[in-house]
Amino acid sequence: MSSPHNPGSVAGFWYLLLVVIGPLRLIYIPSKLFVHENATATVNNIAAHERLFRSVPWGDLVCGVILIFLVMAFYRLFKGVDQNLAVLVVIFGGVMPALINFVGVVSDAAALMVVRGGDFLSVFDKPQRDALAMLFLHLRDHQNTAAEILWGSGSSL
Repeated sequence: MSSPHNPGSVAGFWYLLLVVIGPLRLIYIPSKLFVHENATATVNNIAAHERLFRSVPWGDLVCGVILIFLVMAFYRLFKGVDQNLAVLVVIFGGVMPALINFVGVVSDAAALMVVRGGDFLSVFDKPQRDALAMLFLHLRDHQNTAAEILWGSGSSL
């Protein structure tokens, strides 16, 4: 029995959600908060706009879930053409990048913990805490790059 929903339309819907949410996380928020090569200014921006920065991990989690639904729609769309390649799209184009997004949330949370400070960070002075926060933000940037490489491999299969 065939599904009442067109798999291409379902995939388009999930892509539309990613197109709306993804650029907020990858372009808008970094442009508002991150100052290139200036840890102190970046940390001060994050501290001043903590609510905006807190939306980053939530966006990553939502985009990871949407990405899994998207590749499942691709699987339904392409399994009749070549099921093995459709499975690879699910694995490399969706599940692996989504897992990187989920793990990356820890880097964002660590950066926020350092920015907010705490008794356990009192052994570090302010420039050291700023550098530590930037370390976590750079780590997250590298995780994004790894996910982007997999997005490309999933879409080129």
